[in-house]
Amino acid sequence: MLILQNGRPKDVSGRLEKEIRTYDFLDELNIPYQRIDHEAAMTMEVCADIDEALHATICKNLFLSNRQETDFYLLMIPGYKKFKTKILSARLGTARLSFAKETYMDEFLDITPGSVSVMGLMNDANNRVQLVIDEDVLKSEYVGCHPCINTSSLRLRTHDLMDVVIPALKHTPIIVNLEEDAL
Repeated sequence: MLILQNGRPKDVSGRLEKEIRTYDFLDELNIPYQRIDHEAAMTMEVCADIDEALHATICKNLFLSNRQETDFYLLMIPGYKKFKTKILSARLGTARLSFAKETYMDEFLDITPGSVSVMGLMNDANNRVQLVIDEDVLKSEYVGCHPCINTSSLRLRTHDLMDVVIPALKHTPIIVNLEEDAL
């Protein structure tokens, strides 16, 4: 059974340093958040139960790059939406995007596949990654994300994410409409 808990775990033994850094970051900002611990969530299907327990918009977080591997993007899109590279590439005015290599994910965000999260941007000190958010993410009161590891999920108020967390990450998001008919 998934249990929604307030804030960081009381006992952080056995947790990765990058997860603890996420809690430290949110606590320093005085951002209230809830947390659910769970088995590794590698797919959106596995996230369905977590989504129900969090009562938040669970995002697909995709780490992308252009063909030349010179521009990198972290896309937050609602889990129910299909990602179409053609549409996002057109919105960003860039060559067709594809999934970036794991080595860049680790180097820039200190995260691994299945754990991609907006919180990884706290590790992007050189601002190599551009945050891109589908506008439908912003329609929910809460947004869900991983604390840089996919064995826990967080619930944050969307306005806290946009007004406090993202500015503290020092990344200005690009808000896009990824509906096909909006082309």
